[in-house]
Amino acid sequence: MIKKLSLILSLFIISATAFAQNWGGGVDDEDWSWGFNFQYISAEYKILKKDNWRAPFYEVPNSLGVSYEQAPGAQMVTNSLNAISSKPSQGFGLGFVMNRRVAENFDIRATPSLIFSDRVVTYEYLPTDPIDVGNGQTKNFQTIIDKKVQATMFEFPLGLKVKSNRMNNFRAYWLGGAKYSIDIASKKKFFDEGETPINKLLKNKRNYLSYETGIGFDLYFEYFKMSPEIKVAYSTDDLLQHDNTAFANPIDKLKLRQLTFSLIFQ
Repeated sequence: MIKKLSLILSLFIISATAFAQNWGGGVDDEDWSWGFNFQYISAEYKILKKDNWRAPFYEVPNSLGVSYEQAPGAQMVTNSLNAISSKPSQGFGLGFVMNRRVAENFDIRATPSLIFSDRVVTYEYLPTDPIDVGNGQTKNFQTIIDKKVQATMFEFPLGLKVKSNRMNNFRAYWLGGAKYSIDIASKKKFFDEGETPINKLLKNKRNYLSYETGIGFDLYFEYFKMSPEIKVAYSTDDLLQHDNTAFANPIDKLKLRQLTFSLIFQ
């Protein structure tokens, strides 16, 4: 995937710089300019664990909650943990671009976007032998459990764009700023009331702030400007909803790291 993107970018840069200087639709001559973008996203969590994160959980009698202490007759929900991890998950987004030119080499830019990006936390447990629960039935324990957080986000990034001088049909820039994100997904995706302890969901807060930075290139064509851009973003606060489940309790803080590759057209 990275090799393909690099090849495509190289072809665009060559085609944009090999000929006489293009007009670019006059975008850089306007105080305000508008456009749209397409985004490819890779997201993962940075997980900070509690001191007792390896501890097993047991059922609470006459309840759907969990406890570190085993009550008489209570069955184990999960065995001791070996690891908690989060692998990068892919997503996509699309949005608008609002750009305010404040000087020759400085812009203020907002890119409100709709993002579809799931995230996954993987729990790895010590192997556990099945137990007899009566009536000829046994209870098996999973060694690996993936908890997916399905997110449909509206994001509003606002940043400062610092641009180099234009060289023919090419200009490089750096971007830094912050963004506000809110999850607009259906509440049904987070509803787990009445579920057994092992089927409880891992939930995130609905809104949060992040800071982000990135680099990009303005490539000028006859009637428009295209900007390939790559950004990294880190949430500022803990995203986890700390409810009493076997999946939330071992985690102290859950922060989001997001890599975004964008193609911006203005």
